[in-house]
Amino acid sequence: MSKRSHHHLTELGCIACEDLTEFGAGKEGWLAPDAGTTVLCALDAHSLAIANRSVVLILGWSDSDEPRVKIRPELSPIEAERITAIEWLVFDDIKVIAIGTSRGFLLMYSLRGDLIHRQMVYHGQIIKLRVRGTKKDPMQDISSEDVCVVMPGVIARFDGSDIRSMLQRWFQETHSRFWDEKSNKDLEDDGNSDNRLPYQIWNVNKYGSCVDAAITGIMPPPLMELQYIVIYAFGSSLINYGSFLKLCCYMNSAAFIVGQSSQRYYCAVTIGDDAVISAFRLSEDRKRSLVGVILSKVMPVTFSTIASFSKMIWRSEPTPTSKPEEKLQSFARASSLTCLKDYPRKGEKLTLSPSGTLAAITDSLGRILLLDTQALVVVRIWKGYRDANCFFMEMLVNRDDKRASSSFHVPGKSDYCLCLAIHAPRKGIIEVWQMRTGPRVLAIQCAKGCRLLQPTYRFGSLSDSPYVPLEVFLLNGDSGQLSVLNRFLN
Repeated sequence: MSKRSHHHLTELGCIACEDLTEFGAGKEGWLAPDAGTTVLCALDAHSLAIANRSVVLILGWSDSDEPRVKIRPELSPIEAERITAIEWLVFDDIKVIAIGTSRGFLLMYSLRGDLIHRQMVYHGQIIKLRVRGTKKDPMQDISSEDVCVVMPGVIARFDGSDIRSMLQRWFQETHSRFWDEKSNKDLEDDGNSDNRLPYQIWNVNKYGSCVDAAITGIMPPPLMELQYIVIYAFGSSLINYGSFLKLCCYMNSAAFIVGQSSQRYYCAVTIGDDAVISAFRLSEDRKRSLVGVILSKVMPVTFSTIASFSKMIWRSEPTPTSKPEEKLQSFARASSLTCLKDYPRKGEKLTLSPSGTLAAITDSLGRILLLDTQALVVVRIWKGYRDANCFFMEMLVNRDDKRASSSFHVPGKSDYCLCLAIHAPRKGIIEVWQMRTGPRVLAIQCAKGCRLLQPTYRFGSLSDSPYVPLEVFLLNGDSGQLSVLNRFLN
């Protein structure tokens, strides 16, 4: 379909089809955020996923002839399990759809509808699936790409590299066709549930259950973190060393030296009914106490030695092969940083800027708070935007120099400025404001049944060249038309 531009919007395609009737299409305002039946949407560069309580529909918006796929996950009817979150996971040559359920299961499906992975994260409803990346910090020489699972009072983090490896392995095994009918049946029934993805999980309900949350990025460790520990088994001395000593064991003195901690710390922002905004420092370690260090460093070596010695004396008898029960992972440490309580104000939705340094938070009083996630300070407030939906985007604002106007010049990241797109459905308008304290640069009238969308983060895109700016799309549920907000302002 050819692109048509209407001043500030460019039409890209249409999703209207008979399959949308199952999701309420045909009724006025069926896609509106305040619709009676909640419809979930996830946008990709060429595809759109729409879900209700039990079905996910994948359709292409750029090509009307692209085949549509319906996915019906196996949900528990006894516990009234339903779909509560969806999101795309996009890598270089792999694209799958991730589904979160009301029982706390994370499911991953291929574009053909094959179940790839099924894993319990924690008991409770998965509210949100967030995919984001943090660019490499020149001071710490680290970067991060992850999938954040948000549940009431709980945040879990899956590393993007672990998910990539699992998906690559699954697709390679699928294409090789080296399994028999039984293994195919096991894959369809249980997915890749035996190969659990490693993840960290934190309890963040100190100030009440959260309705939305996000890991904003990597943060420095506490000032008083214990970097080096020396434990003397035959003495009572505890000495801190600021040296490069590695983990070692001296037989004469029976001393264990634990090297410098290499764990990461993350900053998480949560919003909820009791506390509008809360912030936490998330530690990778499940225990930071002295006992925890001893158990994590000494006990594995001890048990390994005992096991090796026992094999020399007794023959190891075969153990029965039974499928172990899925155990929930224990919580890592989450330390409170700050909290904002302002009754009767309640937090509703949260969105992050690409760098994670800004967060836009909507509340129950019709206000939008712009939070600096590093200083943990509200730097701007908009009023009169009830039921608003926000996304950060990048636009070419006030770029009228010769280089920007040249047809041979490809805009880079420095040519764009960060803006916030606000969809106010009660007003029927979309406004774009320049960050952090800039003016309103754009206002667009929109129909009642519209929804603001943004493509999911693509893993590995931190080093993309040429630079791809952050865009915002508008989906009209009544007409099925998908448009993109122009990033050029005349």
